[in-house]
Parts: sequence; C-alpha cells; structure tokens
Amino acid sequence: MKKIILLAFGLLLTSPLLAQAANNDIQRAEDYLRSLSTVKADFVQRADNGSRLSGTFYLNRPGKLRFEYNEVDDFIVADGVFIYFYDSEMQEQSNAPIGQTLADFLLRKDLSLTNDLTVKNIASENGYQVLTLTEKADEGAGEVKLFFTTAPYALSKWQVIDAAGLTTEITLANMQRDVKLPASLFAYIAPKEDKPAYNQ
Repeated sequence: MKKIILLAFGLLLTSPLLAQAANNDIQRAEDYLRSLSTVKADFVQRADNGSRLSGTFYLNRPGKLRFEYNEVDDFIVADGVFIYFYDSEMQEQSNAPIGQTLADFLLRKDLSLTNDLTVKNIASENGYQVLTLTEKADEGAGEVKLFFTTAPYALSKWQVIDAAGLTTEITLANMQRDVKLPASLFAYIAPKEDKPAYNQ
C-alpha cells in the first residue's frame, strides 16, 4: 500500500518517512494557495518559441483572475464562470467554462491538489520546490509545474506544458496580497465597449 501511494506521487521511494514528507509538501502548497484571496503582481510570460510578454496579473479567489499585457492589447479574464481570451490582432474573443481549463484548480473554492489531480512529482530545481500536476481523468492533456520559493514560501512561477509538449512559463514579481480590486477587472468588457458581457 505504501508503495502504491508513493508511485501515485511519482516518487520512486519506499520509506514511509519520505511518503509523509511528500504529503506534508502537498499540504503546504494547498494551504498557501488557499490563503491567496486577492493578489496583484507583475508577470513575464515566456512561450516555447522564445517570445516574451509582460504585464499585470490579478487574482480574486475563488473564481476570478485577469492577465493584462503591456506589449499587446490581448487579455485573459475569468469571471467566476467562464474564462475569456481576447485576441487584439483578430479583434475577437474565445471562451470556455473555467472547469474545462487548467486554471480551474487554482480558482475553485475547495482547492485541492489531489482530488481530481495527481501530484506527479515533487523535486528541487534551482532553489525552487517544484510540484508537477496532471489531471487524473486525462493525464495526456498536459501538466502544470508550480515553482515555490522556500524562504519565504511563495508561488514564484508556473509552467503549463500542453499535450504537444509545448511550454508556457509565467513568472511573478512584486506580488501584493489582500489588495482591494475593482469588480470590473473580472468582467469581460470588449475594447471600445463600456459594459461587461457575461458568459457569451
């Protein structure tokens, strides 16, 4: 039974002490992510092709987030039900229910890294503690790697690896927690319009 639990975490270990350490690491990450209420941070996004964009990240748990970019007029916003992607070049948006996206685990009220996710691996990389997550129902859909600093313990960046193996990395800086954020940040409002359009 112990071996099965360890393999589920992606750890080729046999010591119950190491299994407990893995459980502790997962619990610590869950507790930290649940403690994030409202957040504002600068971010840098690096794509697999080497392109780089920067901007501001906003989070209002549960259910809501926003990415605003400096270099382009694109933005991403989750309003609690849907997540919208606005493409400024095409001047159009696409959307999907939050539950169908990899952002769902971070935005849900009952945040868990183990209910319908698998912690595939826990490792130390370049001073970070890194947790690699996959969806239990569809492990082939890709994975998310969360990078935590240890002193202080904080989410520093994450990587999304899609089903084709392409990686997008988001690095956070200047994080402010428990800040007051206007509700309008988390409604989809098309450029040149002055009112939100919900769930379209």
